[in-house]
Amino acid sequence: MPEDLSRADRSDLEREVPTDRKSPVGAPVIRGDESVTGSHAREAVQFDPDDPESLARAAETIARFATGTNGDGPLYMLRGAAACGALVRGVGSYKAATERANAEADDGSVTVSFIRKWARVHDLPGSVRRQVALGNIAPTAAKHIARVGGEDRLLLAWAVLDNDLTVREVRAVASAINDGVPIDRALADHDVTLGRLEVTLPPAIYLELRRRASNETVVSDEIVAKALGEYLE
Repeated sequence: MPEDLSRADRSDLEREVPTDRKSPVGAPVIRGDESVTGSHAREAVQFDPDDPESLARAAETIARFATGTNGDGPLYMLRGAAACGALVRGVGSYKAATERANAEADDGSVTVSFIRKWARVHDLPGSVRRQVALGNIAPTAAKHIARVGGEDRLLLAWAVLDNDLTVREVRAVASAINDGVPIDRALADHDVTLGRLEVTLPPAIYLELRRRASNETVVSDEIVAKALGEYLE
């Protein structure tokens, strides 16, 4: 959050920001959105945790996903994640979901850890899953973002977009956060400043922003942060 937003402003914004999935588990909200996935939206598969036949498809999908035969690319990974999330919800536990999926996989390749990681990806808010579908956040990086809770998971996701963090760096930052390190410090250890964003403005707005900042003896960031804070309220 910009430093010059008041504490009350930050609290108002935080209360409105979803940090978990709000749509039904297994529903192809992002995968079925043509504005995101184009013609692939017609191939989106829905997994219904309350439908035995759908759960059977989810188990089969997970078995193929775990063995690498489910297809390649972010959309197939999001489909696999949806299958994990739906199967866990349908059978009631990670262990039961693993056993069900392994009944479809001959080599026992599905593990509790595998199911848990991808079910967590499915539980990410739509704003993050959308960036995964678009290819801007690698699914393997999304697994580590999903390990982080609350607002920090969103801040980490946007830091990935703005700083081209590697999967290894995302994993290290997520681990540090879960060990109690504040996210700004965890990112600083990888030369990332939390909240830093490069913005391109129309020349006329850029000119006026710089002029006012100079006349008011403030940095341009303060004016931009204040204006965005008021807009986002």
